[in-house]
Amino acid sequence: MTTMRDTLAPVADALLERARRDVDAIAAAADREAAEIVAAARRKAHETIAEARARGAAEARAYSSAVRARARRQARGIELAARREVVEELRRRAAAAVGDLREDPCYPALLRRLAGLIRDSGGDDLVVREHPGGGLVGEGRGRRVDCSLGALAGRAVDAHQPEMERLWAP
Repeated sequence: MTTMRDTLAPVADALLERARRDVDAIAAAADREAAEIVAAARRKAHETIAEARARGAAEARAYSSAVRARARRQARGIELAARREVVEELRRRAAAAVGDLREDPCYPALLRRLAGLIRDSGGDDLVVREHPGGGLVGEGRGRRVDCSLGALAGRAVDAHQPEMERLWAP
């Protein structure tokens, strides 16, 4: 018997490969941008620290400690914002990439597979309809199975979160 996983394996593999390429390109750009942002934040922190030291040793010690902490928080905030932007850009690109599947000759077969997946996951009584962005959604008494192309792309990105986290490691 063919499992849901076996049925969707070619689609998942294609989505994952496309997502990996996108992740690599986006991560490389994000690494460069994050490095530039962190370097600028560190330069600014060092300038501020130097000015504080000029005001006096006692005052400078207290002030530089506060400035370093604030600079680390700011740098961390900038880095986290850059990470969020990268992930959101990846989500947008993945959604756009899977949207192209609607033009692929295998799209009707994909819809049949997704319909089977929806029924297997949510039951035969679900009402299955095509999602405006591509793919299918099944709904029934208190249940919803979202197999829209956008949701599938989002799940593919989410599945790669551990890999993406390693990209940020020093």
